[in-house]
Amino acid sequence: MLLAIDTATQNLSLALHDGAAVRAEQTWFSPNMHTVQLAPAVRDLITRADLTMDDLTALAVSTGPGSYTGLRIGVALAKGLAAARGIPLVGIPTLDILAAGQPHFQGGLIAVAQAGRGRIIAATYQWRKGHWKSRGEAQLLDWPTLIGSIDGAAIVTGEVDETGRATINEAAANDVPVTLAPGAFRLRRAGFLAEEAWDRLRDATEAFPAADVTPIYVKTKD
Repeated sequence: MLLAIDTATQNLSLALHDGAAVRAEQTWFSPNMHTVQLAPAVRDLITRADLTMDDLTALAVSTGPGSYTGLRIGVALAKGLAAARGIPLVGIPTLDILAAGQPHFQGGLIAVAQAGRGRIIAATYQWRKGHWKSRGEAQLLDWPTLIGSIDGAAIVTGEVDETGRATINEAAANDVPVTLAPGAFRLRRAGFLAEEAWDRLRDATEAFPAADVTPIYVKTKD
């Protein structure tokens, strides 16, 4: 049984996956409450799934980019559990989790997460061999800059605030080939984090030690 933990932004998401199916999953808005809510939520999810900590054989965690404090909380708990139980820990970039939850469509994919102060973290993806594959590293920018960088038909998914929605709608009205993904697809879910982690574990030639997992931060001038 794999436990997946995502605390990269103000949404908190957990999932239990047995390698064939998601056994339990919970995602909720948790602004600045990760420290208080995470550990009890893990315990409650495992209990509701009629499992114990002894049933865990692997963990997965969102490694960022994202909130500095949020990432540290999730990564620290995941590393502690994995190290104490001697089980593998798979780290998956935050925006790759979003991309994993998107269906195939013609055009490019832009995954975003909120970074505060009117900024977003964004990465672009293209469909290759049945999966969305990253076209480069995540970048810190604002909505106008992101829209100005679009070079073909694209769908935006992830944490899109009111400013983002207004910017996307205005761009589309001005014939920029950009579309906002439906709300359900924009929710980053730990179930997809768990799916990605299982794929890596099945193909693994490495042990995925907890000590090797570190948060990914987007560097800023300040």
